[in-house]
Amino acid sequence: MSFRILFMGTPEFAVPILKSIHNSNNHILEVFTQPPKKKDRGQKVQVSPIHELANNLKIKVRHPLSLDNENEIDHIKKLKPDIAIVVAYGKILPKSLLNLDKILFINLHASLLPKWRGAAPIQRSIMNLDKQTGISIMKLEEKLDSGPVSNIYKIKLGKNENAEVISNRLSLLASVKILDNVSDIFDNKAKFIPQDHSKATYAKKIAKSDGKIDWNDDATKILGKINGLFSTPGAFFNFNSERYKILKAEISKGVGKIGEVINDKLEIVCGNKQSIKILIIQRQGKKPQKIEEFMLGSQIKKGTILLSA
Repeated sequence: MSFRILFMGTPEFAVPILKSIHNSNNHILEVFTQPPKKKDRGQKVQVSPIHELANNLKIKVRHPLSLDNENEIDHIKKLKPDIAIVVAYGKILPKSLLNLDKILFINLHASLLPKWRGAAPIQRSIMNLDKQTGISIMKLEEKLDSGPVSNIYKIKLGKNENAEVISNRLSLLASVKILDNVSDIFDNKAKFIPQDHSKATYAKKIAKSDGKIDWNDDATKILGKINGLFSTPGAFFNFNSERYKILKAEISKGVGKIGEVINDKLEIVCGNKQSIKILIIQRQGKKPQKIEEFMLGSQIKKGTILLSA
């Protein structure tokens, strides 16, 4: 049986899911995504990854600034979708849209709900040193990520996996599971269970300032920040009024003062009698470098105390 599907998504995370639905026998009526944005110094207009994929697949694309108006709601009514699948769309769906008759709005959220509702569940889960994360499939309600859940699919977080790796793993998992869930919904096999709202935690949007490293923190916490914020905005420290983004690191057992660079390979002492070995680093305005190459011309030498730099 083929279903009429409206897809709403924006980032790379949603791409494998849209591909999976397109390759099934279901009919994608239209794709809604965030409007094109001007990027970088050249101010070149850039469409979202989902917009680009939809163009390649010859699916109609719509990118309204807001859904909370009669024109957009009437447009969706006329499409007559059986179901709307929402994956990291980046806009709040208004109550007037969610209450439309005969349209079920389903959201794929990258956390184990009710934990990590909100904008940055993958990043916050890694930064929190969680042991596992996953995908939750739920009905959309007006309140953020609060709807009843039909299925949760879990994965273990690897010891030193970053947000990009986990995002790819979860996206591919969701692309496999979504078709079974759509079939179960229309076969009346799906059971949506209310969340325990008392256990809800929130993954607020990541700010650049979240990436600043405090060498007084435990090495495990610092590594969680490095991995959780990879590659954007990134975990960083400042030295001589320049920002240095750490892209890859590992924990070691170096001894010294907190914030001290204790060897010529940029190993830095942290606040729990452990240290961080930096493996890949990016100086402000420069390309990423492996630490051996970076240290050849670096002013950050053994004995530098980064806390006071």
